[in-house]
Amino acid sequence: MDVILHAGAHRTGTTSFQSYLRANRTRLQGQGIGFWGPWRTRTGLLDSVAARPESAEAAQRAAGRVALNLEGSRRQGVSALVVTDENMIGALRRGLRARALYPGIGERMARLHGAFGGPTRIVLQIRALDDWWTSALTWAVPRGEGLPRPDTLEAISRGTRGWRDVITDLACACPGTQILVTEFDTFAARPDRLLAAMTGRRSLPPALPGAFHDNRRPGRDALCEVLTARGTPADRLSAVPPGGAWALFDDRQAARLRETYADDLFWLRAGADGLATLTEDPAPARPRLNLAAAAKLRGTDDDRPARKLAP
Repeated sequence: MDVILHAGAHRTGTTSFQSYLRANRTRLQGQGIGFWGPWRTRTGLLDSVAARPESAEAAQRAAGRVALNLEGSRRQGVSALVVTDENMIGALRRGLRARALYPGIGERMARLHGAFGGPTRIVLQIRALDDWWTSALTWAVPRGEGLPRPDTLEAISRGTRGWRDVITDLACACPGTQILVTEFDTFAARPDRLLAAMTGRRSLPPALPGAFHDNRRPGRDALCEVLTARGTPADRLSAVPPGGAWALFDDRQAARLRETYADDLFWLRAGADGLATLTEDPAPARPRLNLAAAAKLRGTDDDRPARKLAP
């Protein structure tokens, strides 16, 4: 049985993907595809697995619990099991407060890797950093967080941790497991194609583009309503047109984040140092092959270009 961990990330269409799986449960079972979502992983199954266990005995019990559930899926005839829960790589709030992408991913995924006995594949969906941070920060406002302060936005835009660092930590924590990276812009609206990329299966239940679009980030009107209910001034939203989305970062801040993301994609397309595979083509019948790193040099022998804006 192939065991595939879909580790998110947050704000990259994970909830929509999980809704697609639930809506097509019966048809997927008929093809030997099973899945565990947050409704299962967060109700005791992964307790003391991803998070640091209280004791060695607790860790052993947790690993045994996972093994029993895996065996149950095998006996049910599952040939490909997708475990999808974005919290496997860490809570979103922790990253927001640290102003960094998943700082604890290595430790958490190392424990999950061990508990699952070395999964076949780990899938991580990534998103342009200016869009990802905007989505994450605005998502948090209706959940008790305040509007991000200007100094917070500046610190985030100057941060050096991108998806390359996240993927490198993930690869170090999970030796021997294939890491597949997909892009939000390509797959978020087509969860059927994301599942095809994960499993290598054809003839999956189709999803019309945009049919599954859950857990959207709040727009201006929703944010104003939340702030008004709290008695918090919403002056910073006055420039956003009604019904529009709030662009948190100014042009220079957004440019820094886009440059970091461009570097991340270049590294992935150049082979990711053999650590991961980027899948960009949504049609699995026409797989995209990453070029060797030596074939895509940027003109200098620097391992990682400096992230500086032109004056």
